[in-house]
Amino acid sequence: MNATFAALPLSVPLRDPAARGRAAWVLAGLVILWPLLSIGEFHPWVLFEARNLKVVAYFLAGFLPPESSPDFLRELAQATLQTLAIATAGIALAFLIAVPLALLATQALSVSRLGPGPGQPRARWLRRAVRGLMMILRGIPELVWALVFVRVFGLGPTAGVLALGLTYGGMLAKVYAEILESGDQRPVRTLLEAGSGRLAALCYGLLPGSAQDLTSYTVYRWECAVRASVVMGFVGAGGLGQLMDQSMKMLNGGEAASILISFLLLVLLADALSSWLRRLLANTGTGNSVAGVSALALTLAGALGLAVVLSFHLLEIRLGDLLSWDAAQQIADFFVGFFPPDLSLAWLHKVAQGALETIAISALGTLLAAAGGLLLALPASGRYGRIAAAATRFVLNALRSVPELVWATLMALAAGLGPFAGVLALAVHTCGVLGRLFAESFQNASAASRNALIESGSPPFAAFCYGTLPEVLPQLVAYTLYRWEMNIRMAAILGFVGAGGLGQLLYVELSLFHYAQASTLIAAMLLLSIAVDSASAKLRSMMNR
Repeated sequence: MNATFAALPLSVPLRDPAARGRAAWVLAGLVILWPLLSIGEFHPWVLFEARNLKVVAYFLAGFLPPESSPDFLRELAQATLQTLAIATAGIALAFLIAVPLALLATQALSVSRLGPGPGQPRARWLRRAVRGLMMILRGIPELVWALVFVRVFGLGPTAGVLALGLTYGGMLAKVYAEILESGDQRPVRTLLEAGSGRLAALCYGLLPGSAQDLTSYTVYRWECAVRASVVMGFVGAGGLGQLMDQSMKMLNGGEAASILISFLLLVLLADALSSWLRRLLANTGTGNSVAGVSALALTLAGALGLAVVLSFHLLEIRLGDLLSWDAAQQIADFFVGFFPPDLSLAWLHKVAQGALETIAISALGTLLAAAGGLLLALPASGRYGRIAAAATRFVLNALRSVPELVWATLMALAAGLGPFAGVLALAVHTCGVLGRLFAESFQNASAASRNALIESGSPPFAAFCYGTLPEVLPQLVAYTLYRWEMNIRMAAILGFVGAGGLGQLLYVELSLFHYAQASTLIAAMLLLSIAVDSASAKLRSMMNR
């Protein structure tokens, strides 16, 4: 090999063999991106117009000092407790929905799979139907459920609890079923073949090996529910979000600043508590006796049960009322008005335009976030010293702690109503999420290739591009695609505050009590979410080949 390189004239440059492929990908991306820029009304220069700068400066100036009057602080404390209670009660309701759905959907507990028999086709179709129901529950954003339930039960936390229960019930059921199926199937199969019932097979065959993962994921979902309960307040479902919406509409920056500080502290507290509980669960059983593990499990179960009871009491909601026949009939009577959906050509054309706007908002917001997250991830990974890393990580945490709807409201002031405000809101919030994930990828990457290039005389930037970036690029793309799946759901509801897309159409139609048109929009949101999930999965599989 050395002789080959020695025979080459010094004037012959060594070209990058992947240059043509990269150029083709860039060209294809530009062809796709150009119409999205037009649909998303991507006009960054409007941010620097004198009128918009004046409005934003006036609003932000009102943030200082934060409101600290005793009456407002009492109201803020009550709203904070209500937000925690909504999240806890919603997760409790989601758990009650998820457990039976997961048991019906998992193949590990299917008696019909033990051998041939007439019950196999019926069981297979039942599992498909249950998985379809789970997909519908989790595919419709919780904010849409909250907006619908506000029309049924009126303003207040009841709508938020039900919305969280349905959406998170579908999420928990899907993950519960996957966790149960991913464990060792031999004990449960042995029990079922010996004639044991499904409940006994679950308790003695599956739960011993899956209980830690099931509990850990439930705790994580509670952490997510705290954030979601704030967002649902923007449609009247109580808590900090409803108080924030009132302050923003009144342009009361002092109150908005106090609410944002309270929300940031609440999110940090929820993150810390969730992380502590997950670490505690991970360490359970390591060097502990069976009696110690049982005592810990009973203590945690008692504390969680007490928290659920206190949450329902604080919200003045009875769980029996939510699960009663009267409540089900009331919801069913309301949903009857959604059928049949409006399938007229004129309305479908309008829905298609809203769907294209939603796709543009999610795609552009995710791409901008990936670019910004990549730039911030470099100092956050510690490449430029501890001070720069700590400062950048604080910025990333601040960006992701503020909900997308709050960012959308601020961006609507800066850029005006429309999809561009949604693009900016998603970009800013997602930048905080991806920046943190990208920084962790850079920290975990091996430095051998980069150091070898630097020692051979390559500049640090070239060493990063050809030494570190190729190693972590598949992971960065996977993170970005996963986030795009989440952003398509959020883009569909940013229109509730005037950021365009399907959400703006849905908010208007529900406000006008046009339920047939709203039904078409909700179906479009669900189909769009499924399509993006499928496209993202295919792109990830292509990247892994």
